[in-house]
Amino acid sequence: MIRLRRLRKNDKIRDMLNENRIYLSDFIYPLFVIEGYNIKNEIKSMPDVYQMSIDNILRECENLQNLGVSHIILFGIPDIKDSIGSSALSQDSIVARAVRAIKERFGDMIISVDLCFCEYTDHGHCGILDSNNYVDNDKTLEILAKQAVILAASGADIIAPSAMMDGQIKAIRNILDSNNFVNTLIMSYSTKFASAFYGPFRDVADSTPSFGDRKTYQQNPANRNEAIRESLIDESEGADILMVKPVLSYLDIVRDIRENSLLPLAVYNVSGEYAMLKAAALAGLIDYERTLLEMMVSFKRAGADIIISYHTKEIANLI
Repeated sequence: MIRLRRLRKNDKIRDMLNENRIYLSDFIYPLFVIEGYNIKNEIKSMPDVYQMSIDNILRECENLQNLGVSHIILFGIPDIKDSIGSSALSQDSIVARAVRAIKERFGDMIISVDLCFCEYTDHGHCGILDSNNYVDNDKTLEILAKQAVILAASGADIIAPSAMMDGQIKAIRNILDSNNFVNTLIMSYSTKFASAFYGPFRDVADSTPSFGDRKTYQQNPANRNEAIRESLIDESEGADILMVKPVLSYLDIVRDIRENSLLPLAVYNVSGEYAMLKAAALAGLIDYERTLLEMMVSFKRAGADIIISYHTKEIANLI
């Protein structure tokens, strides 16, 4: 008979028998790039997270490499917004310029780019609106595809569509392939819920909708089967990596998708989750480092291969 208590008594034996481990190579660190020079704006709702101009983004990438972090995901904050997010549809878009600058200085940095329009539109929704102020799915597919080619041409390694438009993965895969970007990966926000956990992100990305919400194109938090189906559809359309966002309240969905797909699976440890942990630490309510590591292990245990997290630099100093 296996004596489980005996196995657990020795720390070295406990470590040897770990079923799940976290590695720094599992993590992607989000960065927010803004127009201007020598800008580093801290976000009050997200301690230690900043909007940064390209020069400071480059300094941050150097810091990340020194920590051993080799993968980032970029979000853009433009100066000019309009009804269709046209500032994202140019080789001179803020993210395209940031990608080129990073690749020039740090050629081995893996760069994922968020592909959406909520940061670029004056209404804050994820695409082109119709006459009834609903997002026009098919017209939005056209500009998502155009933005994808621009970012791939700028040097992005991974395109990460987050708009949750039906058919977006197929449209993006087709246009990437037809423009000879066959090796550019797609990491789909395949199961993205209409969640209350995104609040602080909308502060840093300046992407709060000016009216309504995103429930017509993001997932209902109550729906399990639909959540699985959304990811499987994206897999069938050509996604290389699937994603669940948020993660903390949706670990059951992570496990469900893990059991239904063999693709690599990412999770996004979102801004609200980050802010809550920071607030609890500030209030002295938790052992912050132990709680942080326990959360990360729970993501891996549920089935995640990749963790997008604002905690990445802290993790680098802990493991």
